Amino acid sequence: MTLEEAKSRIEELRRLIEYHNYLYYVLDNPEITDEEYDKLFRELVELEKAFPELITPDSPTQRVGAPPATQFAQVRHEVPMLSLDNAFTHEDLIAFDQRIKRALSTDKVNYYCEHKLDGLAVSLIYRDGLLVQGSTRGDGYYGEDVTNNLRTIKTIPLRLKGTHVPPLIEIRGECFMMLKDFEALNEERMQKGEPLFANPRNAAAGSIRQLDPSVTAQRKLYFMPYGFGAVEGITFETQEQFLEHCKEWGFRVNEHNTKAKGIHEAIAFADYWTSHRYELPFPADGVVIKVNDLALWPVLGTTARAPRYAIAYKFPAEEKETRVEDIIFQVGRTGSITPVALLTPVVLDGATVSRATLHNFDYLRAMDVRKGDYVKVRRAGMVIPEVLGVLTEKRSGNEVIVEPPSQCPVCGGPVMWEGAYLKCMNIACPAQLKGHLLHWASRDAMDIDGLGESLVEYLVDSGLVKDVAGLYTLSIADLLTVPRLAERSATKIYQNIQASKERPFFKVLYGLGIPRVGLKTAQVLAEQFRNMDNILNATVDDLIGVEGIGRDTAEVIVKALQSYKVRELINKLRALGLKMEQERIEGPLSGLTFVFTGSLASMSRSDAGKLVQSLGGKVAGSVSKRVDFVVVGSDPGSKLERARELGLKIIDEEEFLKMVGRR
Repeated sequence: MTLEEAKSRIEELRRLIEYHNYLYYVLDNPEITDEEYDKLFRELVELEKAFPELITPDSPTQRVGAPPATQFAQVRHEVPMLSLDNAFTHEDLIAFDQRIKRALSTDKVNYYCEHKLDGLAVSLIYRDGLLVQGSTRGDGYYGEDVTNNLRTIKTIPLRLKGTHVPPLIEIRGECFMMLKDFEALNEERMQKGEPLFANPRNAAAGSIRQLDPSVTAQRKLYFMPYGFGAVEGITFETQEQFLEHCKEWGFRVNEHNTKAKGIHEAIAFADYWTSHRYELPFPADGVVIKVNDLALWPVLGTTARAPRYAIAYKFPAEEKETRVEDIIFQVGRTGSITPVALLTPVVLDGATVSRATLHNFDYLRAMDVRKGDYVKVRRAGMVIPEVLGVLTEKRSGNEVIVEPPSQCPVCGGPVMWEGAYLKCMNIACPAQLKGHLLHWASRDAMDIDGLGESLVEYLVDSGLVKDVAGLYTLSIADLLTVPRLAERSATKIYQNIQASKERPFFKVLYGLGIPRVGLKTAQVLAEQFRNMDNILNATVDDLIGVEGIGRDTAEVIVKALQSYKVRELINKLRALGLKMEQERIEGPLSGLTFVFTGSLASMSRSDAGKLVQSLGGKVAGSVSKRVDFVVVGSDPGSKLERARELGLKIIDEEEFLKMVGRR
């Protein structure tokens, strides 16, 4: 075959494959069998191997053509990807409508209604129709570059179709997993002994953030657009028109989207899908209502975190009646013993629920929940099952009052009351260790992918791991003793554990699980004290000077750090090579300390603080002579007056944005 013949056949194969991808994944209307599709794809692969000079970025074979990444690069969103304000009642939606009408001085507004897909928000940038970059939403201002992973999703066109393709457009939408595919994935993971995903959203997010695109490609992910960011060479009159263009360009658009003449039609849409949500094949936790006329969006504007022209109506949590078959006690990583109701299984919000937290023993007593009671339950936030109340009229007299345990239900060790909480005092308790390991492996801490509940359960119960440091002495051979854990998975988990040694010091500090030391406090402590030894030697008075730490918290932290077990663990981790010192970030703001007061228009104060830290600067919570700049937004508090008294440099938001390169 000549080069010209190969080029012609390759172009024909690409056209056919993308056409059949579109029919299968976008229209759900395939014309050929899987075997016929595979035959076309194999022919294209063979031709591109023979003529590699003809491979192009938009070829279907390049959907899984990138090597694994070591980390994701940061991407700055030219137009911030804002959140949405939430509504929970009809009154909330009517109030939203009234705000819109007042702002526009009109009594008639048309809306566009869409499902609020429950997945991962991403941004796709197309230049001259070609997909050049894909990123996660991140904090709304900066996301992660996951282009190679997004290329694997068949409902994301590698090149836009149609004749109205602009020179530049940023398509924003949701990556998600169909409910049936989520169930199949969890079933497969269960058979392999791998940890299960809690919900489709976590599965989608975890799949998109895989460092190896080939893993993402194995997951059945979908994408639907809902908006746009940067755009050149084309304008849209309405949200409906924008999504019609998306269809023309080859995207799958939710067929249930609809126009609404006024808020009452929008409410009817929300009500219909509240009662019919389980008929949807994809995960949705509400509906989004937007002003349809795009010319009105700039007039309405945005707040620091959300547009004023759109609102998300969240589906109310479903409530059902079931029976408490038993009440057991669960021990957490801090030793807290929590009563848990074992329920007759009931389907809530599409998920089967068989247990519900009773929070603490004060709650158990106040609710007067007994073994054998009939109760009302719901999933708080559509995630965590909880008991709402007891149906006392259904009591038979045979119900059993459950008393708090006199010893730890896991290890048999001594217990002690701390307020409403009963705690196991044995720090070697296996239940606490399991909790410590899961906390250590969590994303905000050491971010060890694959170290989930079932694996942690086995590692502790088998005696392979006796403390957090024990993770780093595990070998691949040790992991291969885990039932149903394949060699490839064991190797990957081993590599993930070893890679976590490179996490920054503040994550190590947070991962230790020191009482009262959340992620933000860990960051502040690491920044202020610089290394572990300085923190270990800090007094209560030293800690009181740190942002957000009062005397009570300081005393708790110091007491925890004086524990022999904690210091022994820190020394083990130090010897294993984990970071015990905060790396200095050199940048244009190095050596400068900022304080924020009032509301910022372009971002939240929290995001502004993160931005300062990413550029090498520091953020203080209070005004003192050590502060270099006080950034003032609207409605500033007493910090402004104090800054004036001290003669500090006071700047507005515009000046701050110029300093950080946002203007």
